[in-house]
Amino acid sequence: MEWKNIYRGFLMGISDLIPGVSGGTIAFILGIYDRLLTAISGFFSRDWKKHIGFLMPLAIGIGLTLLLFSRVIDFLLKNYHQPTQFFFLGLIIGVIPFISKQAGMKKNFKFGHYILLLVVGAALASTSFISPADSTVITSLTLKNVLGLFFAGWLGSMAMLLPGVSGSFILLLLGVYSTAINALSTLNIPIIIVIGTGVIVGFIVSSKVIRFLLENYTYATFASIIGLIIGSIFVIYPGIPESGTPFVMSIIALITGLIVANIFNSASPSSK
Repeated sequence: MEWKNIYRGFLMGISDLIPGVSGGTIAFILGIYDRLLTAISGFFSRDWKKHIGFLMPLAIGIGLTLLLFSRVIDFLLKNYHQPTQFFFLGLIIGVIPFISKQAGMKKNFKFGHYILLLVVGAALASTSFISPADSTVITSLTLKNVLGLFFAGWLGSMAMLLPGVSGSFILLLLGVYSTAINALSTLNIPIIIVIGTGVIVGFIVSSKVIRFLLENYTYATFASIIGLIIGSIFVIYPGIPESGTPFVMSIIALITGLIVANIFNSASPSSK
């Protein structure tokens, strides 16, 4: 078991609680994105024991974070929304040079790759103008909302694996985010199981697709990933903070996020 993955899962879990922040981006910052895709897509292969040794501690970290910090994140977003968003904004901006280097952007990107990057980035940025669906909190299950919650979890998890695309943001757009947060904070097990099952299925399917694209269309996929990350900046940008304490806190949070991203990028196995 790779128990150090618990702290990585902790960081990914926190990011997955926040609409606009991608767990895939955090995986890139931590240098485990490729390994994560391989482990999830190979879960039912002959090497399943090795993959479980990687995934289990990661899942424990994510699960504990979702259960223990759903209320904390909810509190921070309600009471310190801008500084919290600026911290993650710093993380996201800080990872762009790292991913660009991983892709060999200057050497390998052609004109078409830059166009793809801009189109994908603009497409994601445009979602910031989409109004979320009505978010009535579901506390009991019917056949209709079981299917709805399952597929919402599926779509959300597919987004979680894409750097720049937030699973929580997808749940917010679908009107399921409040239900998911409420289920976690109140330990509504049936709701958690239904959404969680959708998340697991989505992880397995999307990991295979993303891995196939990275192996066969490497630079186009990297261009899309960088575009998604740049586009997510516009999605989570909370606006210019008020002068005084909110402004100072937001600037400190932004700088802290940049520093944390740089530390993780420097420590990443991929950067060595």
